Amino acid sequence: MAISDRRRGSGWGILVACAVALSLPAGCAGRPGPQSLETVAIKDVQPEKQVQVYAVTTRNRTKPGVNQFDTGRAVSPNYARFTVSIPPGHAPAKIEWPKGKPDPAKSFAVTAQSALSEAEFDKDMLASARKTRKVGVFVHGYNYNFVESLFRLAQMSGDANIEGAPILFSWPSQASVAGYLADKESATYSRDYLAKLLIELAKDRGPGDITLLGHSMGGWLVMETLRQLKLEGREDVLSRIEVLLAAPDIDADVFRTQISVVGKMSPPLTLLVSKDDRALKASSLLAADSVRVGALDITDPLVNEIALKEGVQIVDISELSASDAFKHDRFASLATLYPAVTANGRRATLGQAGAFVFDLAGSTISSPFRLASTILAQ
Repeated sequence: MAISDRRRGSGWGILVACAVALSLPAGCAGRPGPQSLETVAIKDVQPEKQVQVYAVTTRNRTKPGVNQFDTGRAVSPNYARFTVSIPPGHAPAKIEWPKGKPDPAKSFAVTAQSALSEAEFDKDMLASARKTRKVGVFVHGYNYNFVESLFRLAQMSGDANIEGAPILFSWPSQASVAGYLADKESATYSRDYLAKLLIELAKDRGPGDITLLGHSMGGWLVMETLRQLKLEGREDVLSRIEVLLAAPDIDADVFRTQISVVGKMSPPLTLLVSKDDRALKASSLLAADSVRVGALDITDPLVNEIALKEGVQIVDISELSASDAFKHDRFASLATLYPAVTANGRRATLGQAGAFVFDLAGSTISSPFRLASTILAQ
């Protein structure tokens, strides 16, 4: 029996409620606009942290040499570098959004930025690689504008306190509730460019040196890109990537066919799931009530069986807090736990296929089927 044979109930009232819920990143408070990317000076402010973020985007630039991007599809990637200031008193896993002009004392703010050519981007990344061979790439999900994805990556990088400059891969989401189908097309449009980025990053790096995180519909883009690399025979690139998909908005049966092509990865490809994710419930209804991978129930023996067969690690993060009412962004909380988990020589080992639960304290990842089992190394 396929995973998608397990259906959920539906109804027009639920569909309308969930459709409203899909306006996720900014909620009812209004979305951050282009003014949030205005460069501001830090005067008498001691920021919590400043994070340098590189951006590779298939969005159109509104003007040559200016880091403002619209929802159009660029014919070739655009590149940029930002320094994002995190305000004093920052709450972990949160983004303190600007209200009007960014104020480094109260909100996330861009304190430096440059538009880069592809050659300048490559040169900068080579310089960064001399400091640390590790590199992280974040692929955002549906209904995100550029600044929302930029600030989310800055938040996660700052909270995790990881060395090295992270890379945002931003595809041209419409940043609109009604843009779901257009977003799916734009995500698919961008897979060649994500593949090209990963091929470039894989040069002179070893196994697992690239961490690739795809959220929501970004998970679809990641899987399509991995599938393409596999079909092109680029095992040299795939072997260097550690993949995490957070609340992936992918039909469960489609995912099964994707992973059958990609094959088992080392470390195993990891799915971060929550069966109470309301945004994925809406997506399920829009897709004729099909199960989404990001909402799998790991207590179902069938899910564990498939995870073991396909060599995938599925981790339920339902106990982690969410900053929105729709429980779709729990992955952002993982960054705040990273320093504690790695303290005193302890680090999470993502090296085991199967279904697991991430506990509230972030101290154990245990199997709901083998309670004595953990994958936390001392």
